[in-house]
Amino acid sequence: MFVQDPFRDFDSLLGRAVGRGASSMPIDAYRRGGDVWVHIDLPGVSADSLDINVERSVLTVTAERNWQLEEDDRVYLSERSRGSYRRQVHLGEGLDAENIEASFTDGVLTLRIPVAEQAKPRKIEINTAPTAIDVESSVPAG
Repeated sequence: MFVQDPFRDFDSLLGRAVGRGASSMPIDAYRRGGDVWVHIDLPGVSADSLDINVERSVLTVTAERNWQLEEDDRVYLSERSRGSYRRQVHLGEGLDAENIEASFTDGVLTLRIPVAEQAKPRKIEINTAPTAIDVESSVPAG
């Protein structure tokens, strides 16, 4: 027999307040070599509901996760969040937003964002060749 938990709704509300609810999209981001990798957990979301865009250096990911109850369904637990998800991340100027690649496997959205060429470290060569002095042109005429 199912026993109703009187604190379940309070716990659900608290979870949403601290970011674990319907609008939560856990993200890991790190740099590996010449790319920044971003992984976003979206379990239960279909690839068709994902939308990814970049505007003015802001990456926006939106998704939907829904399931419909049928008329005679009796819900005993409803802890999995449903609805719209949206997450925005500001990209630094050193990233190449024109060449972002995305894949979606096993409920994880993976983005590869190349580091822009101008932001990559580069070595500056030091000119060590001696400077030649032209003796004839430096002698005063006379």
